[in-house]
Amino acid sequence: MNTRSLSFRLSCAAAIAIAIALALAAFGLRTIFNQEIERRAAAELGQILVSLAAQVKIDASGMPALEAPMSDPRFDKPYGGLYWQIANEENRARSRSLWDFSLTIPEAQHGDARWTTDLAGPDRAKLLAVVQTIAVTTPAGTDAPLQIVAALDRSDLAASQQYLFRLLVLSLGALGLILIIAMSIFIRLALRPFDELGRGLRRIHAGSSRVLDGRFPDEVQPVVSDLNRLIAFQDAALERAKTHAADLAHGLKTPLAILGAVARQARHDDRKEIADPIDEQTLLMSKQVDRVLARARAGVSAALSRGASPVAPVADKIVRALRRLPDDRGLQWDCDIAASASFPGDDGDLTEILANLLDNARKWAATRVRLTVTQSENKTVLRVEDDGPGLQSDQMQGIGRGQRWDETLPGTGFGLAITRDLAEAYRGRIELERSPLGGLSVAVIVPRPS
Repeated sequence: MNTRSLSFRLSCAAAIAIAIALALAAFGLRTIFNQEIERRAAAELGQILVSLAAQVKIDASGMPALEAPMSDPRFDKPYGGLYWQIANEENRARSRSLWDFSLTIPEAQHGDARWTTDLAGPDRAKLLAVVQTIAVTTPAGTDAPLQIVAALDRSDLAASQQYLFRLLVLSLGALGLILIIAMSIFIRLALRPFDELGRGLRRIHAGSSRVLDGRFPDEVQPVVSDLNRLIAFQDAALERAKTHAADLAHGLKTPLAILGAVARQARHDDRKEIADPIDEQTLLMSKQVDRVLARARAGVSAALSRGASPVAPVADKIVRALRRLPDDRGLQWDCDIAASASFPGDDGDLTEILANLLDNARKWAATRVRLTVTQSENKTVLRVEDDGPGLQSDQMQGIGRGQRWDETLPGTGFGLAITRDLAEAYRGRIELERSPLGGLSVAVIVPRPS
């Protein structure tokens, strides 16, 4: 999973926020539920206290007793968890559940009011107790104070609280999962316009479109409109640059043609000392113009991203043309081109690259030239090999460090320099190595649009 993704980050932030909110809710609800369970338990003990007060009496010996046993079976089970005790200053009566244990009530000034407290119970149990002092008429006709206690083992309360807390955790966990899924879906829906924007930009990079089309939300539409205006402005600027380059080429070609005519006239007048330098400099200037114009044209094509050009038809046309040259020497031409191979640019630039590489290999090859074109998910590789003398490793390293081709390899001219310029215009590179055929292997590696 891409941790730099905005969707991933927002989903994680939402999940953390939901988890914190539910944890706080669980803590608060647990406190509320625990207090409510304890309040209900105290209210139940209060009802038991009322029943005890209604049935208590004092016999002739001064011993408090109940007229009828309590109905809850826990009162009859030793250490059953539910207890009662009635006591005066001298005697006390207690439920069978207390067995031989007596409850010790702390001294408190509550009068005849009912109050709640915690007591120590049998078997080291902690009890929640409700206590009240009432007046009961004795056989002698006098009123005697009695302290009545109803108590409940807190372990029973804790079991109920834990059970309720488990249900609460399961419910909040399910709610949290639903909220996280819903929030993830919401985030994906909210970011969908940006996905469409990204797909539109990829289509533009691939050359299949020159505008961001589609319907976008009002919050995104201004960005789309600005991008479309920027793309239109870039296209117009590049087209103007292309036109200016063509005008420059035309403006330079005419003076060069005139100089060529002057050289021919001087040679016709048998003035070779003038004609030869003019021809040499005219040819050099012409090649320089061709190189600069090729670089400018490649830069425009790469920037415009006008789509991909299939390699096989262009390569087949160039090989057929080279085979018809008078100095072909009967070379063997091997072409291994992937059926789907394409060059991410203008077919004119592709023609220039392959023509330069194949023509250079033809000049140096002894008997064989091989063209191999492979394509992967992220790059296209054009490789041309020959069985000629090749280059020494120090020569290839010098070229790799940026040394000019035309100064390194006599006879190669500006063709290979233009090839390198074209490759670099498409963010690619050229690699040189020894070919298995024995000569030079030149690979042009161009990345494919993402």
